Amino acid sequence: MTTKLSIIIVNYNVTQLLRNCLCSIEKYGESVDYEIIVIDNKSTDSSWGDLIPEFPKVKFIASEENEGFAVANNKAIETAEGEYLLILNPDTELEAFYLNKILDFADSKSNFGCLGVRMHDANGNFLPESKRSVPDMFNSFEKLFTNFKKKNSKSYYRNDIDEFEITEVEVITGAFFLVKKEVYKKVGGLDEKYFMYGEDIDLCYTLLKNGCQNYYYGEASILHHKGESTIKDEVYLERFYGAMQIFIDKYYRDTKPLQYSFLKAGLKLRHKIELIKLK
Repeated sequence: MTTKLSIIIVNYNVTQLLRNCLCSIEKYGESVDYEIIVIDNKSTDSSWGDLIPEFPKVKFIASEENEGFAVANNKAIETAEGEYLLILNPDTELEAFYLNKILDFADSKSNFGCLGVRMHDANGNFLPESKRSVPDMFNSFEKLFTNFKKKNSKSYYRNDIDEFEITEVEVITGAFFLVKKEVYKKVGGLDEKYFMYGEDIDLCYTLLKNGCQNYYYGEASILHHKGESTIKDEVYLERFYGAMQIFIDKYYRDTKPLQYSFLKAGLKLRHKIELIKLK
């Protein structure tokens, strides 16, 4: 009998958060036929190995080098047996018994692409990246250069969608990304040109371009300790803005040259501003 759900977690130097994440799955996933695959992305902190005897049902994989988030997920997914994949960040925690509910929801959709849930931080603040639009010239300018948060606007962060709503959306986050394995394989999975950041936007857009529908499921939530394994330095900025450059090179350079030129200039300017802030 096929496993219903494979939960894929890429770990990097967040052993305690990973432990909390695994405990939350054990607590709230007991009625689901699932497996957990944790791939450590060459952490400099070896304490993640202490979790192996603590969670004997979890399959642990050690990467020989850190090749990035997309590569690590794709490696782990090669060993996955589930009908569905749940790409899950190690700095997240499930909060209720909703896995079966969202799997039933996914089963009910004939052209299901992916599904994300409502995220909040440790202070209870809603994280707007839970539901987003595909980046274009207008919403990217808003995100890069303004604090525009007008309600009921179809902005980059879909302010026209209530945080507790269940509806179609273009882009969800890679922190909690539910997708059918068959569909994931069909569209090529996460693009390994992205080291970190942007690969979730790319995959969502790829699913849309393949005729799938993506969903935001606001009735379910996760706690997301944002950026706990991320140092905000020049390397981070290079990867973050580099990821956005990969996206616009891939989708806009040839088909939308005007938008491409505008977005390229905007990314370059914003990157420079952020570098100055570090000094």
